[in-house]
Amino acid sequence: MKPQLLYIILAVLAGSVLPLQAGLNVQLGKSVHQPIFAAFASFLIGTIGLLIYLFILKFDFSTIVQTKTVSPVVWIAGLLGAFYVAAVIILAPKLGTALTFVLVVAGQMTVSLVLDHYGLLGLPVKQINWQRLLGVAFLVVGVLLIRKF
Repeated sequence: MKPQLLYIILAVLAGSVLPLQAGLNVQLGKSVHQPIFAAFASFLIGTIGLLIYLFILKFDFSTIVQTKTVSPVVWIAGLLGAFYVAAVIILAPKLGTALTFVLVVAGQMTVSLVLDHYGLLGLPVKQINWQRLLGVAFLVVGVLLIRKF
């Protein structure tokens, strides 16, 4: 199997688990009447899972000292992830899973276009063009259709 195809399958798989994660986290949040606890629990279990995976990979933990060289702003990524998970847990029961995720994808595509266009955060430059804007327009139409029906 070509690596590009494997990456595409992995991306679709990663996207497909997000609504499942949201539904499960919503159930957990409802059980304790606190969606933020569900986000916390999700990150805690995820952290434990990743730690176990690092041990399986025999990760060299001594390389962690190299993180001293990265910009402090890089650490905001964890807060962004926490915001995302908490927001989805709060929004999915109010908007429905489909509308929540189509809006999430629309937001992702908009910011992704800007990141690509300017090559921000060290990403390769991929200019915004009419085809890419048409893709975002289709997403907006999708949002409107899902919202209406």
